Amino acid sequence: MKTLQARLVKGAAVVAAMALVASCGLPRSGPTKQEIFSGSVLEDGDAFVLLVNDRVNLVASVTPALGFAAGFRDAGELGSDTIRAGDTLGLTIWENVRDPLLVPAGQNATVLEEVQVDGSGFIFVPYAGRIRAAGNSPEAIRRIITTKLEEQTPDPQVQVRRLAGDGATVSIVGAVGAQGVYAIERPTRTLASMLARAGGVSVEPSIAQVTVVRGGHSGQIWFEDLYDHPGHDIALRAGDRIFVEQDTRSFTALGATGTQSRVTFESQSLSAIEAIAQVGGLSTNLADPTGVFVFRNEPEEIAKQLVGRNDLTGTQRVVYVLDLTEPNGMFMARDFAIRDGDTVYVTEAPYSQFNKTIAAITGSLSGVEAATSIVE
Repeated sequence: MKTLQARLVKGAAVVAAMALVASCGLPRSGPTKQEIFSGSVLEDGDAFVLLVNDRVNLVASVTPALGFAAGFRDAGELGSDTIRAGDTLGLTIWENVRDPLLVPAGQNATVLEEVQVDGSGFIFVPYAGRIRAAGNSPEAIRRIITTKLEEQTPDPQVQVRRLAGDGATVSIVGAVGAQGVYAIERPTRTLASMLARAGGVSVEPSIAQVTVVRGGHSGQIWFEDLYDHPGHDIALRAGDRIFVEQDTRSFTALGATGTQSRVTFESQSLSAIEAIAQVGGLSTNLADPTGVFVFRNEPEEIAKQLVGRNDLTGTQRVVYVLDLTEPNGMFMARDFAIRDGDTVYVTEAPYSQFNKTIAAITGSLSGVEAATSIVE
């Protein structure tokens, strides 16, 4: 009698456990594949769910390119002979007379070092007076000084040199070897050479971005592109502000992956396969390789091309589906480009849910067995 009673109790417990599991649900990392598809516009949802193929890859894998506008690219290099306000000059004057104006006794030349061009563009030379320097070349300034001095000393010989000054300068901040203000000189007239002067970049070059602000305009380029594509190595202008920073793009990985977190890009371009590998790949115990999803807000122009509709307005929610078990599934995932702000989600396999159900039931039955032993 007690044995029959125990069996009835155990049977009732199994039914109760199964009912409880069915009604309360099981722990999981996110929605199932069916639940995601139910959010499609075809099911009265508000997202377009698209299976990735060659056509979708061609449209969706367009990524914003970095580069400088024509105003930056077409600017010529600054001439090293043009003097500007703030520049520093070095002057040497020779006089071949017994009683010179400027040369100390017993010498044949006088040196005037670090003669700075003032804010109005002038310099002062003793006995020659105030001379316009800005806009002139060192040779033109030499002739002007010579003409002025000839009125007071016969056949003076003048040499004018442009020294490193702060007239034509740029500022460099961020991830470089040495931040600071640098003069535009003959070896540093272009962006790449100026960055080299500042010690190069201090972050991984493949993910270093360089921004140049000039007046009310700005342009941005990948550091590596300065060397791979010489046309991007723009000429600098006085007052340019140069910022170097590490790539700030990221995506979010969720679901049955090795890691669930916000992940930064490790290269200029990132495919879906690379993104999955970057977070430790698919979880071998949980992941469903037929349910790899990429959630993204697509601009109106791209969304129209993807779904073939012209009645869309504004940004559209798009869910891309990657089935790695398809014959070309791995190739499709390899060619699909991840963009900044994407969410990569991998669903759990039905088998893992089944295992969780069994584990939940057997865990409940352990309590039943304990109760049965008491009844017996």
